[in-house]
Amino acid sequence: MKLDRIMWGIILLFIGGVLLLENFGIINFYWWSVWRFWPIFLIIAGVNILFNRNKSQIGSIVSIIVLLITLVLLFFKGQEVPAHKKRVSTEQRIDGGDGDMEDVVEQTFSQPYTDSVPARTVLNISGGGTSFDLKGHTDSLISATVQRRGGAFSLKNEFADSVRTLSFKMKGNSSWNVGDGGNNVDLMLNTLPVWEIHVNMGAGEVDFDLSSYKVREFSFDGGAAALDVKLGNTLPITDVKVKTGIADVKINIPMASGCRIKAKTGLSSRAFTGFTKKADGTFETSNYSASTNKIFINLDGGLSSFEVKRY
Repeated sequence: MKLDRIMWGIILLFIGGVLLLENFGIINFYWWSVWRFWPIFLIIAGVNILFNRNKSQIGSIVSIIVLLITLVLLFFKGQEVPAHKKRVSTEQRIDGGDGDMEDVVEQTFSQPYTDSVPARTVLNISGGGTSFDLKGHTDSLISATVQRRGGAFSLKNEFADSVRTLSFKMKGNSSWNVGDGGNNVDLMLNTLPVWEIHVNMGAGEVDFDLSSYKVREFSFDGGAAALDVKLGNTLPITDVKVKTGIADVKINIPMASGCRIKAKTGLSSRAFTGFTKKADGTFETSNYSASTNKIFINLDGGLSSFEVKRY
């Protein structure tokens, strides 16, 4: 058997085993906590190419051993609770664990809601190494509180062609990496507009309960990320697009909405509870044809876990 097939088999067994242990509640695995180690896979791929060309049995054994050691390291590192889970107050200095003190700076943002705000509002969110949480409603159009360890954030407001576009993103370059704990962003949105929400991030987490919002479109493009989103039954059509690398994706949809899923998930695992697979490869709920409100989900992922549940 070729070396590349053996190594891919080991990687798939590792990912499947971790996902299975997670599903049974045996471990809590934080995928983005191991993202900073991704360059090692380039090294392993290079070694694999070299030894495949020379057909060296010793080289093949070395490559497999290096891969196994790497996966064992990632297994233990992935179970370490990220530092961003330990919330800190504004301007508080915390001990990073090695005696160094780390500044945590708080930023606040708000965009007022006025009668001139159109029904359609686009929200673009971007930022690496960040945990985004939707904390509820606000009388403003949007408000945000950021506890940051690296990289300043900005909120830009633009109006054109009867569409208001809000761009909330992390500015400039930062020395932050996954091991430092990252940034925390608490968002609050107004329930009156029709929202189009687009999230683009590398490593990070997104936890959005959008069940009480009018969401016309939600898109997520992430690398080593975790996404947990809950949608409502407020509009006739809601489009959901998710594209990931290595991610844990959970999507919750209401029972009253009909739903269709198109999945291009490659080597990813998927669990679509309450869906029936159709002849064209799509998945549909039993009430898809009869329901007034429909949710269309497109999934595109590499080595990810996709779960769609109804509530």
